[in-house]
Amino acid sequence: MNKAALQRHPLFTGTLLLTLAGLFSRIIGFFYRIFLSHTIGAEGIGIYQLIFPIYALTFSFTVAGIQSAISKFVAESAAREAYAFPSPRSRGPAERRPLSFTYLYAGLLLSLFLSLLCTVFLYGCADFLAIRVLGEARCGPLLKILSLTVPFGAVHACINGYYYGLQKTAVPAMSQLLEQLARVGGVWLLYQIASDRGQPVTIEMAVWGLVLGEIVSVLYSVSFTRFEKRCRALPLATKQIFTMALPLTANRVFVNLFGSVEAILIPIKLRAFGYAPDEALSVFGVLTGMAMPLIFFPSVITNSVSVMLLPAISEAAAKKDLVYIKNAVKKSCLYCIVLGLCCTLGFLIFGRWLGMLIFANRLAGTFIVVLGWICPFLYLTTTLSSILNGLGKTSTTFLLHLVGSGIRILFVILLIPSLGIKAYLFGMLVSHLMESGVAVLVLKKTVWKPS
Repeated sequence: MNKAALQRHPLFTGTLLLTLAGLFSRIIGFFYRIFLSHTIGAEGIGIYQLIFPIYALTFSFTVAGIQSAISKFVAESAAREAYAFPSPRSRGPAERRPLSFTYLYAGLLLSLFLSLLCTVFLYGCADFLAIRVLGEARCGPLLKILSLTVPFGAVHACINGYYYGLQKTAVPAMSQLLEQLARVGGVWLLYQIASDRGQPVTIEMAVWGLVLGEIVSVLYSVSFTRFEKRCRALPLATKQIFTMALPLTANRVFVNLFGSVEAILIPIKLRAFGYAPDEALSVFGVLTGMAMPLIFFPSVITNSVSVMLLPAISEAAAKKDLVYIKNAVKKSCLYCIVLGLCCTLGFLIFGRWLGMLIFANRLAGTFIVVLGWICPFLYLTTTLSSILNGLGKTSTTFLLHLVGSGIRILFVILLIPSLGIKAYLFGMLVSHLMESGVAVLVLKKTVWKPS
């Protein structure tokens, strides 16, 4: 495919850039996981992983829905402007200031306001959340440090949403890679300083790495974005962003809230199964900090496709290009299923070996083998959700994710006390099978409905 052809296929080139950046980030992340497993241990990783449900909730509340709304409206606005003004010379001075940039400003205003509120709340209530919600007092100092990432993450996500809408992924891809490099490099530097001084390596160092990564990514994104001095129709754009972001935010908040309940309940129910508190945290750390990152590694491809599909589908829907939508659905589903089946086969054959090779942990290998069965449904669910959001079916994705989380929580509450952690793994398989199956049926009725 020559250069001209690549320029005519922003979905392909955007996905390729995001995939490459995500691939390098995941590779760096694997070495980072190995480093953490040898420095803070399985129990330390378990404590570290406990704060991520709170991290996900703050992201969902402050910017997740806003980012998707920015991406969708920027894509639609760019499509309308290109259709109305096929030649840049045909535009007047007022029209040369694109409305698409106004959506970025509107999203930034909303997300920064929410993120500052969230930072103050999270910092002030860190100890309460650690003891009463997470059930682990050692998470209190970690949550205070984590609160500092929220405003930077909001700005970073909004700028990324703007570039996703334009289907220009160079800035988001590079910022993702720089964020990972800064995070890992910062923690390694803190580790070296502590080792030279004879001080113990703490979990707080890993959280400070999150803060540094967000700061570096924001500085990069802002430096490569040319902000317009004046914007057209800012109140209208703000209203549109808010209207679409509200259900999306509710979706992500409730889904992540259910996910938080999952994460909090797993160590508690493992104690009911018979584990000591430190053993329960260790098993939780092996599952969420070692095995699951390996299972999610190939999803760097499907995640990149999903990010690019939302604005591409939104643009096609604005143009009423049903043929493009059908082809996108068919090809993305086929690629996800093929990728998932290959990964399932690979994890079944090499899972135990990978667990010992990468993490020197036999339990991690066992989890990898069992989790390998969910790969086709896991990757397919991510892509189908993005297509549904691009078609405006945000309430459908909300219900699907909510029911899926509910299924996993039921498995945690009812079966882990008697069957152990494998009950949760089976619950993941059932939930993702349900989500992907129902999403396919909804798309079939929506895109292939009889005329």
